[in-house]
Amino acid sequence: MQRDGLLFSVIVPVYEQWDLVPRLLECLEAQSIDRSTFEIILVNNGPHTVAEPKHGGSVQVIHCPHPGSYAARNAGAALARGEWFSFTDADCLPDRDWLQQLSTTILQSGPGTLIGGNVVMFSDNDPPSPFEMYDIVKGIPQKRYVSRQYAATANLTVSSLLFRQIGGFDAKRLSGGDADFCRRAVASARAGIMFAEQARVYHPARRTWGELATKVRRVKGGQVTAGPLKRRLSWALMTLTPPLRALYRFARKSDLPLRYRLTAMGLQMGLWMVEVLEMIRLVAGRAPERR
Repeated sequence: MQRDGLLFSVIVPVYEQWDLVPRLLECLEAQSIDRSTFEIILVNNGPHTVAEPKHGGSVQVIHCPHPGSYAARNAGAALARGEWFSFTDADCLPDRDWLQQLSTTILQSGPGTLIGGNVVMFSDNDPPSPFEMYDIVKGIPQKRYVSRQYAATANLTVSSLLFRQIGGFDAKRLSGGDADFCRRAVASARAGIMFAEQARVYHPARRTWGELATKVRRVKGGQVTAGPLKRRLSWALMTLTPPLRALYRFARKSDLPLRYRLTAMGLQMGLWMVEVLEMIRLVAGRAPERR
């Protein structure tokens, strides 16, 4: 049941990205849905307290000292009062109709459905840098993720009841906790999952090699250090295999310029080397990347 008139709790973990929060809040405060129907919870996941950001409405800022965005999301959910939890990230910019579209989808789906909203990559530069081209081509293919029974937390909505029944995210994970959560929910036979194309958030493309490499390292850590042994071994084996499937997917994105696709394919080969080296580093007992 909806509590305190709140349909949504928008929960955002923030780690070293407080400079991006004002733009995020502008997008949330401009939502077309009535402001009284949702709350905003920012979860500071850094080691220090932060000054509450300036905003035009009520925003709750809490601190989660446990490292990892999934632990931070759990902390936000523990205090959330909405009927539905909508997760996004500090570097995302929700469309003005984001929550309105989610509300429409909820009426069609019901409380036992996970909703993976659309994530659209963009660049403010014309033309984009080669690294931005890569990120635009690779993207966050939420529709494909949903077909595989999970969704990225850049745009994931779940009922508060289902979230608590499943037990929230695995707080020990630094990456891959969204896929783990969704698959646990679907496997429990309590949930289905659907893609909401019109419920969009926009994600800026990464601008530098370092940003791309950091994400690759974080994702690789989640793949080879968490989850069932069989799945971890499978990821390790795939890491040692040339990324032919990724290259094929990039080549087929005919809606994007050929220059973008060729650039992305070349960078993918370099990032494959980053993956291999990161796996070796992790096997040697080094700590996984969390940024």
